[in-house]
Amino acid sequence: MLCLDDFEVAARRRLPAPVFGYIAGAAERYRSFQGNRDAFDDVGLITRVLVDVSRRSTATSLFGRTYASPFGIAPMGLAALSAYRGDIVLAQAAAQENVPMIMSGSSLIPLEQVVRVNPDAWFQAYLPGDEPSIIALIERVRAANYGTLVITVDTPVPPNRENYARAGFSAPLRPSARLAWEGITHPRWLFGTFLKTMLRHGMPHFENNYATRGAPILSPNVQRDFSDRGHLDWRHFTLIRKLWPGTLVIKGILDARDARIAVDAGADGIIVSNHGGRQLDGAVAPLRVLPQVVRACPTVPVMLDSGVRRGSDVLKALALGAKFVFVGRPFCYAAAVQGLPGVRKAIELMQQEVSRNMAMLGVTSVGDIDESYLWMPPTRLSGLSAAGTR
Repeated sequence: MLCLDDFEVAARRRLPAPVFGYIAGAAERYRSFQGNRDAFDDVGLITRVLVDVSRRSTATSLFGRTYASPFGIAPMGLAALSAYRGDIVLAQAAAQENVPMIMSGSSLIPLEQVVRVNPDAWFQAYLPGDEPSIIALIERVRAANYGTLVITVDTPVPPNRENYARAGFSAPLRPSARLAWEGITHPRWLFGTFLKTMLRHGMPHFENNYATRGAPILSPNVQRDFSDRGHLDWRHFTLIRKLWPGTLVIKGILDARDARIAVDAGADGIIVSNHGGRQLDGAVAPLRVLPQVVRACPTVPVMLDSGVRRGSDVLKALALGAKFVFVGRPFCYAAAVQGLPGVRKAIELMQQEVSRNMAMLGVTSVGDIDESYLWMPPTRLSGLSAAGTR
């Protein structure tokens, strides 16, 4: 494994098609998914030379803590379906490598168990559809002693799931001859992840969408409760701010006006994201709107996810004003292929790329990286320049 992309290749072989399809899949024609990568490719790096970079550091401060690198693990649902105790593995790797990890609300391991192995893990929530359920979920997360809560707001309705259906994935999974065949033909996953989980921990359930346990991951007739969130508005975010005493981050912002509203409503941080291309196909790449959001919110850290795959991507986002970036799918692939050592290896590879590329740029601190190190085609300059203060 020489880069993050190598884990995806290996995971495709190891995982049943429905499970791999869930991780790798995106909405409709994959335009947003591909657009995320195209946005990074549109930006070039300008190097400075004969700079003493021998003492460079990738350390980055965020919310009063210093992390080893300016990137972390984004929330990935159903991580325990692709890797044995996947959420635990991701949390442990993040703790050992000193990077932040955001646990997904669409996970199969109770949030209380994950925070025990990584007390600094963040928790990401999809809001239930009614206020009593929202309050109950926030109280549960607070009781578990999470310090940072991430509210994902770009899911007012479920996305188009046609590509999941083509891959044979559903939530819950439906027993079928096709699913059985996929398990039999992927014995390392069948015995090393699914049956091992069943024998040691019982049938996995959706544990953290609500204050109470949800549907099992495998069922012929049980339906997962996808609450209608179409009526939720900023009043509900204000309610959460009143309930939550810790750090509050809002994720899924693409419009600078929404970012400003969020900060005025009490958000401590913004994650600019299009959900990795999983929601609205055709949604703009976060990198393209990042500078506008940074300018609108100079008093809080603005972060980014969606499409980050290389150390150079991290540096481009930092140069455009991001304080931090998050990476999702590749770390999930690494957990599926090699468990805890795999995730630690993936983090190490990304950190090495960031450090090496900083040396190539001629910078010694991530705080020194700004738009003067970027080249963009003239047609892109109006949308991507003037990143502002981080």
